[in-house]
Amino acid sequence: MNLVESTDGHAGRTGRWLGRWVDWPLATALTLVLTAVLRLLHANANTSAIVYLVVVVLFATLAGQALSVYLAALSAILFDYYFLEPVHSFAVYGFQDVLSMVAFVGSCVVVGRVAERARRQTRQAEQRREDVERLYALSQEMMLHEDAARLVRDIPRLVEHNFLLDAVLLYVRDEDKLYSSIPRSSSIPEVSEPVSRVLSNAEHLRGVLRVASAAWEPHAELSEGFIGLNLVFGMQSVGTLAWKPATLSREVATSIAAQVAIAITRAHAIEASTRLEAARSADRLRTALIDSLTHELRTPLTAIRAAATTLVDGHGLDEETRAELATIVDEESFRLDSLIGEAMEIAEIESDGIRVNPEPVHIGTFLEQVVEESQPLLAAHRVSISVEGVSVEGPDQPVWFDLHLIGRVFRHLLENAARYTPRGSRIVLRARRDAGGVEFVVEDNGPGIDANDLPLIFEKFYRGRHRNATAKGSGMGLAITRALLTAHGGSITVESAAQKGATFRFRVPMVEKSAG
Repeated sequence: MNLVESTDGHAGRTGRWLGRWVDWPLATALTLVLTAVLRLLHANANTSAIVYLVVVVLFATLAGQALSVYLAALSAILFDYYFLEPVHSFAVYGFQDVLSMVAFVGSCVVVGRVAERARRQTRQAEQRREDVERLYALSQEMMLHEDAARLVRDIPRLVEHNFLLDAVLLYVRDEDKLYSSIPRSSSIPEVSEPVSRVLSNAEHLRGVLRVASAAWEPHAELSEGFIGLNLVFGMQSVGTLAWKPATLSREVATSIAAQVAIAITRAHAIEASTRLEAARSADRLRTALIDSLTHELRTPLTAIRAAATTLVDGHGLDEETRAELATIVDEESFRLDSLIGEAMEIAEIESDGIRVNPEPVHIGTFLEQVVEESQPLLAAHRVSISVEGVSVEGPDQPVWFDLHLIGRVFRHLLENAARYTPRGSRIVLRARRDAGGVEFVVEDNGPGIDANDLPLIFEKFYRGRHRNATAKGSGMGLAITRALLTAHGGSITVESAAQKGATFRFRVPMVEKSAG
């Protein structure tokens, strides 16, 4: 069966019938013109027979056997009337003339049949080549599809596009869903009445395809003119594919069904593997979090317990030693509180519990408040604040963002700067606003960040190769910072060079409103 003889549906079929009706008058006219030319040239019977035979072969090759038989009969009549003695008469005298006439008619019929068979075989070979090309294109599009989950939804559209069908339906058993190549919006002008009926009968068609899939019917005619084919992978039915019109040969339809079944099974396998890998990653992250917190919490607890035990015992301790032990308890308690706070922030982020609540904020006042709240960390450093504004209202005009979330971002960045820079170093806080948001910068002149560490410093529990031995961080602060900014719709970058400090630059989008 021919796959598609036309790409335009009813218009193509009308064109084929019109072409067939034009072929007959054209062949007749050409035969008559050649007869006139042969008469003018006074051609003999042998030459005329060869010319007529060429015409019959030509139209047998181009138009088919029916027209070639018609031309053979017409050519025999013209050949007898104009070129066999006696001319201008249909009478045939003598054995030689009868034999010539019979040989001519037989040759026309045989050659016409041979040409028709060659034409049919050529058409079938061309059709098989097109089928293979279309099947290959379909397999490539399904195999190279970037989103495995979306592939199942796109299969009907891919099949319809590659094989020039009117509509394709796909029922997937595991999902119990019906996917269609037909747009669901009935407002599209190109949606015809039959297609609208398909859209309105989607639930009915889903039930029909579900039954066909469960019944394992290999090939069935469904309602609305659809032809259905069961999709089997191994010994399991994965769904049903239906299409209209019935222009696909059984071999092509079977090949399409096999490819679609493989694609669906592959997509489901990738989706299951992705979910499994996500679950494993979550388990690994949870284990790493517990292990890291266990280790980090034990360190300050051990120091606190040792100092407290020594203070409780109290024998032989002078005031200086007591003050030093009390300082250890205070510092390690603060560190322990910070670790617990970071663990709670990580838990909040992992549970998608971050909510953004914008409020009007004066940037300069906000930065001063941030520095004041972080004073215990920054007491040994020189801190400066710089605010730039490009809007006509000036830098003191309030802007809207989540004061609490951005304050937490600054707390982590300032703690990071105070921890990794020497005492007495400079820390600069800058802010610059424009029409779309506010850019904040935290800059220090410390030893900087190693180039190998830069791509990884925002990952959880990563603390840098050369700082693990001296720094007392958990490796979660910068990861929390990036997560908070992402929740706010912002982003963060870092620039650093050896012995030239580090610059953290983050941008916060905001909506400007009046102070009222």
